[in-house]
Amino acid sequence: MTTLRTGLAANLATISGLRTSATVPDDPKPPVAVVMPQRVIWDTSMGRGLDQYEFVVLVIVGRVDERTAQNTLDAYCAPTGAGSIKTAIERDKTLGGAANTLRVTEMRNYTAIQIAENTYLSAEFAVTVYA
Repeated sequence: MTTLRTGLAANLATISGLRTSATVPDDPKPPVAVVMPQRVIWDTSMGRGLDQYEFVVLVIVGRVDERTAQNTLDAYCAPTGAGSIKTAIERDKTLGGAANTLRVTEMRNYTAIQIAENTYLSAEFAVTVYA
């Protein structure tokens, strides 16, 4: 799982200006994409031939003002383009050979979140990895 998390973070690091973390940081510094495992479904094919990993990539942006935060997050939510989370993650679907394939399946929970004393804007991206 560590190799898959690291591979996802490396793919996300191709977005200019976006920090990435393969582990959940205590004090995230936006804009940041945090890779979090959600579940594993073992033995999906041929006994031990294939497992399915579900990840959530939480993207957090600063909220200096509402309009700028939403415009920034909207660019990350685009299905294509230089700032697209989907495009960045799917750039190397094998994660450097650690996976068979992967797919970003949805964006969800576009919302304000509270971390410590600060309010940020965030969105979650669901990623399925077969390895």
